[in-house]
Amino acid sequence: MGEIEDGETDHITTDVQGQKCALVCEYTAPESVSGKENLPFLNSVLKNPVCKLYRFPTSDNKWMRIREQMSESILSFHIPKELISLHIKEDLCRNQEIKELGELSPHWDNLRKNVLTHCDQMVNMYQDILTELSKETGSSFKSSSSKGEKTLEFVPVNLHLQRMQVHSPHLKDALYDVITVGAPAAHFQGFKNGGLRKLLHRFETERRNTGYQFIYYSPENTAKAKEVLSNINQLQPLIATHADLLLNSASQHSPDSLKNSLKMLSEKTELFVHAFKDQLVRSALLALYTARPGGILKKPPSPKSSTEESSPQDQPPLMRRQDSIPHHSDYDEEEWDRVWANVGKSLNCIIAMVDKLIERDGGSEGSGGNNDGEKEPSLADAILSHPREDWYEQLYPLILTLKDCMGEVVNRAKQSLTFVLLQELAYSLPQCLMLTLRRDIVFSQALAGLVCGFIIKLQTSLYDPGFLQQLHTVGLIVQYEGLLSTYSDEIGMLEDMAVGISDLKKVAFKIIEAKSNDVLPVITGRREHYVVEVKLPARMFESLPLQIKEGQLLHVYPVLFNVGINEQQTLAERFGDVSLQESINQENFELLQEYYKIFMEKMPPDYISHFQEQNDLKGLLENLHQNIQSKKRKNVEIMWLAATICRKLNGIRFTCCKSAKDRTSMSVTLEQCSILRDEHQLHKDFFIRALDCMRSRQTQGALSESDDPETGCLTDNKPTSRHFYPVALLLVSSHLLVVWLILSLALLLAKYQ
Repeated sequence: MGEIEDGETDHITTDVQGQKCALVCEYTAPESVSGKENLPFLNSVLKNPVCKLYRFPTSDNKWMRIREQMSESILSFHIPKELISLHIKEDLCRNQEIKELGELSPHWDNLRKNVLTHCDQMVNMYQDILTELSKETGSSFKSSSSKGEKTLEFVPVNLHLQRMQVHSPHLKDALYDVITVGAPAAHFQGFKNGGLRKLLHRFETERRNTGYQFIYYSPENTAKAKEVLSNINQLQPLIATHADLLLNSASQHSPDSLKNSLKMLSEKTELFVHAFKDQLVRSALLALYTARPGGILKKPPSPKSSTEESSPQDQPPLMRRQDSIPHHSDYDEEEWDRVWANVGKSLNCIIAMVDKLIERDGGSEGSGGNNDGEKEPSLADAILSHPREDWYEQLYPLILTLKDCMGEVVNRAKQSLTFVLLQELAYSLPQCLMLTLRRDIVFSQALAGLVCGFIIKLQTSLYDPGFLQQLHTVGLIVQYEGLLSTYSDEIGMLEDMAVGISDLKKVAFKIIEAKSNDVLPVITGRREHYVVEVKLPARMFESLPLQIKEGQLLHVYPVLFNVGINEQQTLAERFGDVSLQESINQENFELLQEYYKIFMEKMPPDYISHFQEQNDLKGLLENLHQNIQSKKRKNVEIMWLAATICRKLNGIRFTCCKSAKDRTSMSVTLEQCSILRDEHQLHKDFFIRALDCMRSRQTQGALSESDDPETGCLTDNKPTSRHFYPVALLLVSSHLLVVWLILSLALLLAKYQ
């Protein structure tokens, strides 16, 4: 059975065909775990493990050994602090850009002042929350009793790793991980008006229908404006850097270095120009023009652009104005086209000059210029008139022109797109900011769990070439099992959770080599696009494929399947509405199907053929779809099928309920025993006994309010709540109510005697 760690042990004996069966259960909190897990990498994520050992009979009367471990994660607090710091930085930058919009008409100027006042208050609130979180030095997770505390809003509830390691006599040892966490939801703000799914839909509908004080932009356009602004902020300094490197190569008279520098400069400049190939920028420029006091319009727009002689990649798309934007027939649209096209033209001049310099250098080294007769005389004279020493001087004015043109484009585009963001904030203050806050809170809780799950999955599969290939070729499926009911406050929690998990699609991971002992992940980016940098020790980093080591972004595909299982769900199915759960399950099934399609298309044929032999995923997907369509009450088959598909696709598993305690622990233990039965030949007569063993008070101390790891103690009494039967049964007959009261009173008296 392996080494037994110091601590108390319970021996539960049963009889298997005349033999004694020892189910050895151990609940200790060792300082360290097994060899592989004793790495700084994993220790940076997990903390305070609680381990138990079991021994169960197999169908052929041999023994399997099970090691169960539950660990806390210090990322519960680290990720929210990283995220809040990022939000503060982003909001301060946005506020500064709004201040720098320039002179506006009185109406828009008053709106701007109002927006800045509320935005500054929001930044101060984020700073206060970050300060309070930095003071937290106690537990490494947030208990369910603290889920309503304002200062801990961004922290997930009861984030833990539940791990089962199986040593089977016939089969290969296996590891099964489930991340358990409370449903990501804004508990402090409450659910009186519903959750994010309903609130966002209502807000957008009202904003679309009320536009007399501002210009309406769709959520897609607002997100596009943020994306273009982010690209501008990233690309402008990169282009300036590569331009300086090009000048440095010119001063060194290095043709190879000059070519490489020019290639990098061209790539970044083309990305920069492409960022403005959007109708949004043009319409935003027009909208900002109308908001200026006393603007003078120059000339009517021409249906044909005057920049036709520029290269095809520089051609802007035809303009289609938004209906809500005021039209000015004499607005000079071509001015923006000229400014925008000048960047591409400046780059073309630099490319032509570099080609001339390299050609002249090659000609002088080869035949001394004797083969230049084929060139046009004027071009040859121009080339030969510049000696080698003038490379830098010839390129410098062209680089300066490129930077000037780029600066003019950036200035205009930044102001116009910031004006788009002003429209989003100007409507219904402070409601829009409170929605942003709520979404940030829910996303923070979801992201903390995702980063924890990703790091653990990476560590356990680091030496699996198939998994690593899947990671950088397709990405990872992340499956959330929700156990929330569609009744009362839990409807709002489910609405929050659905949006928070969907927002995880904005997250990408990047694996880098750790340069110090600090291996905690770092988050960069903005609200519409986050990059989580996971640090690996040098030895582990070297084992990765080249694509991952070069910094390729690794994507995740989050899906949520929810099935309410408690007594409140019984009431909802009989007297309420379960359409929310049905729509969520259907939407996420389509996302899962899409991932499966991408997986089958992008993975190599040899891997796919082996994979299909081992897994009947197509059949499982069809079965899952049938169960979702059947609309059967409390259809837990949906949970089992989704979990099985996730495991077979090398995904990350999550189980969530309101507080990640009772329902979550019951689901996890049932899943573990089902895996032992289906995958490791657990003796059929011992399924229920194994389940009871894992759920028993002595071995599963985290199942109830009174036996809770949050309180740090175990009690001798079973939770009182288990003696109170579902209230729905009492609706059947008044006689049951009397019986219920008598039994409950008798049990309470027996409890305290």
